[in-house]
Amino acid sequence: MNPALVLPIVDLRPLLPMLVLAATAVVVILLDLLPPRERKDHLGFVSALGVVLALVTTYWMTFSIGGGELRGFRGMVVLDPFALFFNVVIGYATGLVILLSMDYIRREGQEAGEFYILILLSSLGMMLMASAGDLIIVFLGLETMSIALYVLTGFFRHRLEAGEASLKYFLMGAFASGFFLYGIALIFGATGSTNLDRIANAVAAGAGRDPMLAIGFGLLLVGFGFKISSVPFHMWAPDAYEGAPTSITAFIATGSKAAAFASLLRVLLTSLRGAPLDWPMLMWGMAAITMTVGNVVALAQQNIKRMLAYSSIAHVGYMLVGVVAGGSLGNGSVLFYLLVYTFTTAGAFGAVLLLERNGREAVQLADYGGLATRHPVLAVALSVFLLSLIGIPPTAGFVGKFYLFGAAVKSGYVWLAVIGVLNSAVAAYYYLRLIVFMYMREPEGAPTVLAPSFSGALALVVALWGVVQLGVAPGPLFDLAQAAVIPLLR
Repeated sequence: MNPALVLPIVDLRPLLPMLVLAATAVVVILLDLLPPRERKDHLGFVSALGVVLALVTTYWMTFSIGGGELRGFRGMVVLDPFALFFNVVIGYATGLVILLSMDYIRREGQEAGEFYILILLSSLGMMLMASAGDLIIVFLGLETMSIALYVLTGFFRHRLEAGEASLKYFLMGAFASGFFLYGIALIFGATGSTNLDRIANAVAAGAGRDPMLAIGFGLLLVGFGFKISSVPFHMWAPDAYEGAPTSITAFIATGSKAAAFASLLRVLLTSLRGAPLDWPMLMWGMAAITMTVGNVVALAQQNIKRMLAYSSIAHVGYMLVGVVAGGSLGNGSVLFYLLVYTFTTAGAFGAVLLLERNGREAVQLADYGGLATRHPVLAVALSVFLLSLIGIPPTAGFVGKFYLFGAAVKSGYVWLAVIGVLNSAVAAYYYLRLIVFMYMREPEGAPTVLAPSFSGALALVVALWGVVQLGVAPGPLFDLAQAAVIPLLR
């Protein structure tokens, strides 16, 4: 007589927000097969609705678990306040990108159902990275996110620069993934596990002195450095940002950075607490050089998308300041700044996306001459986003930088905070230069026109609300960000 087959109990609750996105992607795939075949507006609405449901699920899970956590698949997936906070950031980024894309891809003649499907699947990978309690899950989430982004970057096949951007992004991403995977192998060899908690236990038991562990974590930092585009792993960013569809550029700049920082922080705070590695000083150097290189090179850019690409590199340097500062204040500041940066950057790219000149996107600095006269409302919105990127009160960008640099000073990294403030002053030049063009320069040549888009306008309104709200009343969200990292510091 055969013994009864005992099936393992699988708790799917830690995957619930991701399952909502996966189900939405399946629904979009099925709807894409049905008429109307010439218009895909309904697929964008369904995708946006799925993201809203994922956010609602995230909020419900936040109240459901309180300050606790849910673990699934033998601790490989963790749903805790840290993961839930990043689910909110990634959800907002995904929702804004879908809204910006709906009229944009139709205007470019590239409307297709797979565009929304790839966005949803990439977002799923991002959320998986934020919830990963095991290096294998980090890698699975990383590849799910990245492969979709490689395709989306080259989605406008009629543009030569899109193919170039996609190929460069793919080749350098595959190279970085190889480093990351080899780092996982070395860590497994040194500790006997890929689970973050078990790695921490092995480090506390003496494995931290193994040079193989140090090399493994160094290789992981190479992979993470590529995904967050920190110097010297930033070379792909300007070309990818310029060649990708502008809404996807915003997605790469916001969602993928949030996911990479989520995994980086979880690995550092969970696995390296007892390791005799001086990683804060390594991060100190990365932060200083990243913000400096990003801002200095941005000064010379005439293409707005390339300027914002180097700007995003500089902002990674600012966020690394919070990582160096550590503690609930420093790491909480990183989480808060990522939320601020999501609204600000999505809004800035969204404003660029809505403008055209001579039948093409208005991405050159000269295209913005006299914009405030012809389109005053959009000029005001773009100015607010640029002032937030500088860090001018009362915008959210000022509050975010105040928390980051304040945490650095409180932790004793005064010179790093000074470098950050000086870099913010340098950045003010190229941001204000664009505002000067909009308000104080006369237009030359063909006029820059506003492409009508209700969904795009709605995305800008949401982004503008986020920038103003987080600037005027940052307290509740910052407290939530700090509370999210405290369990990882115990």
